Amino acid sequence: MTVHSQGAATSAPQDAPMKSAAAPPEAPVSGSDRGRTSPRGARRSLPSGWLPYLLIGPAVLSLAVLLLYPLIKNVILSFQDINKIEFIQRKYPFAGFGNYTELLGDANFWTVVVRSFGFTLANVALIMVLGSLIGILLNKLGTKMRLVLSMALVMAWAMPIVASVQVFKWLFDEQFGVMNWLMRTAGFAGYEQHNWMETGLSTLVIVTILVVWGSIPFVALNMYAGLTTVGAELYEAARMDGANGWQTFWKIVFPNLKPFFLVTTFLEVIWVFKAFTQVYAMNKGGPDRASEILPVFAYVEGQSQAHYGLAAAISVLTIVILVVVMSFYFRLILKQEEEQ
Repeated sequence: MTVHSQGAATSAPQDAPMKSAAAPPEAPVSGSDRGRTSPRGARRSLPSGWLPYLLIGPAVLSLAVLLLYPLIKNVILSFQDINKIEFIQRKYPFAGFGNYTELLGDANFWTVVVRSFGFTLANVALIMVLGSLIGILLNKLGTKMRLVLSMALVMAWAMPIVASVQVFKWLFDEQFGVMNWLMRTAGFAGYEQHNWMETGLSTLVIVTILVVWGSIPFVALNMYAGLTTVGAELYEAARMDGANGWQTFWKIVFPNLKPFFLVTTFLEVIWVFKAFTQVYAMNKGGPDRASEILPVFAYVEGQSQAHYGLAAAISVLTIVILVVVMSFYFRLILKQEEEQ
């Protein structure tokens, strides 16, 4: 008999056990049982080390199918002597290094190489200078004018290349071109039906204007984004020290945005060096193949001249030249990262 604090009595069962029955001890787990799967119905997880490879697997497979396989086939083709007759007869005679020997001993090939480097250098220099200036202008403008200029840059950047080429061909047309009309209006003689693409140099100048016009937005918008990361106190300190705009750029802006200039210049070199569409769509590398750069030279040799093995060798040499040039630039970028 037990009595609660309120005085009520309750009886406890006399046969209640004094303690609960002890649970049976668990069997020891052997080393072989630790690696077994969980009970039926549970999902077995993959090792954590495989997850990154599974995530990048589809991308690697796509690159291998779309880029690596054609590259390997192109390298094999560069060692074969395939022209129009061999292509029709489905004969693929092995030529060894004959295509490469012929190219390296051809003066026209080296002329195209020099032209390609000059074209790339002129375009990249203009793109970086003008794009940086417009980026600085975006940083100085008010909100409304910045929005208007940014929209104009985005529309120029988003315009398809073939459509922009057609616009430029109309601007420089012999009979109905705007440039001839402007020159006549300004009082210059000899522009009634002036052919702006009469020479290879003049054609490349027009292509350069087109490439620079289409590439400036990328540099300008990225330059503006980089300038927003530079603290206002740095400009204020430079202003108090009496620095002018040019000194402020070289002492404040350029050191802080040096990685931007390195990476952007690297990308522009690649994009301009392989600018095929603009050159070919403007005048098909003419007149008399005088405006060809390496990608156009390879295409004309392969498709127009039906020298497929030689064209493959040109493309392989183009890749090799670009890799060699970019290797020096990679070293500069890596050195910059080590100094930071």
